Amino acid sequence: MKVGVVLPIAQTPETGEIQPWSEVWELAHRAEAGGLDSVWVFDHVLYRFPGERPFGTWECWTILSALAASTQRLELGTLVLATPFRNPALLAKMAATADEVSAGRLILGLGTGWHEPEFDALGLGFDHRFSRFEEALGIIAGLLRDGQVDVQGRWSSAIAAELLPRGPREEGPPILIAARGPRMLRLTAEHADAWNAAWFGRPTRFPRRRDDLLAACDEVGRDPATLSITVGLRIVDSATQQDPLDADAAMDMRSVPAITDGLGEWAELGVDHVICSLEPGTRDSFDQLAEAVRVLRGT
Repeated sequence: MKVGVVLPIAQTPETGEIQPWSEVWELAHRAEAGGLDSVWVFDHVLYRFPGERPFGTWECWTILSALAASTQRLELGTLVLATPFRNPALLAKMAATADEVSAGRLILGLGTGWHEPEFDALGLGFDHRFSRFEEALGIIAGLLRDGQVDVQGRWSSAIAAELLPRGPREEGPPILIAARGPRMLRLTAEHADAWNAAWFGRPTRFPRRRDDLLAACDEVGRDPATLSITVGLRIVDSATQQDPLDADAAMDMRSVPAITDGLGEWAELGVDHVICSLEPGTRDSFDQLAEAVRVLRGT
């Protein structure tokens, strides 16, 4: 089982503080040196919740592009790109180029976006999100895998578009879709190379979610063995929490053995790749996760 980690590129909601690029770079390289398999970035413009101060993030694709050039082994993933934020044909071009820069290490995670204030801030429509995503996905997947599309859609178009050059992988980087409901699961079964379910601690709720995916695969005639299963895990320092930690929603980083045991449960379920969001995302927590992975693997 591969183990990845989310890079902290967002402001702290309470204080507005954010880790500068130099610290993000250091954490990515600690992950690589520590034997982790991947690093991941969230795609957000800003967060604005009622009664709270707004906060934002560094732009994820810029961070990912810099890491593509400055790391050697890590897979680089987006969890997940909000497809409405970028023209889909241009996004396919960006993905092919980032895959070239990274020598074939990109995992292209795609989703609909979910935080309406971001859409308002960018002047984007929030309606028909799943239909908009389906149109964009057809353009992105078509260009990455076939090199050309000709689509005149309701929300997205790519007229006689060609992806030139193609990048280092003939079929393009793997496409990951974060999906839960029936419609998104069907699109995952039809188009994706990997499925992501999130967020979990212990896997109590996961088997039912996976059963829903298997049903979608059966509906469209997809062999589920051809679809990689990825899971997002929250790993939290319980000492920082005011309320008792819900073990189904987050793992406790109280010790390396506790993290190792928790990861082992997911490995036993046959999950291909876990993606860990560490709270807090510090040097110590990154090193602790890397040590737990080394213990898990007996290295």
